[in-house]
Amino acid sequence: MAQNKPPITPIRQPKLSDGSSATVLERKTEKVKPPQMYQVVLLNDDYTPMEFVVMVLQEFFSKDLETATQIMLKVHVEGRGVCGVYSKDVATTKVEQVLEAAHKAGHPLKCVSEPAP
Repeated sequence: MAQNKPPITPIRQPKLSDGSSATVLERKTEKVKPPQMYQVVLLNDDYTPMEFVVMVLQEFFSKDLETATQIMLKVHVEGRGVCGVYSKDVATTKVEQVLEAAHKAGHPLKCVSEPAP
């Protein structure tokens, strides 16, 4: 596998003792931004049992009972609650897992991912 090397650019052309010139090259390192992160958000509805939401938070987001209960209450009271912040692919997978589990259990629970602030 080839490595990505920074581009090489000439920086100066000094004169040599015989009158010719030589090119000196310098590598410029590129600054790479970290990837955009996405937050997974559960949305409130009036039908999904609170126990199911807590189970989802424990199973898919590895939250302990206390943390899962706090997030569930936030969803219930404020209408939405952040489950975690992940890379785009991981966030998409988590959303799909939650929606599939809710569908299989017959609950209308909604889960979305959105760019993290």
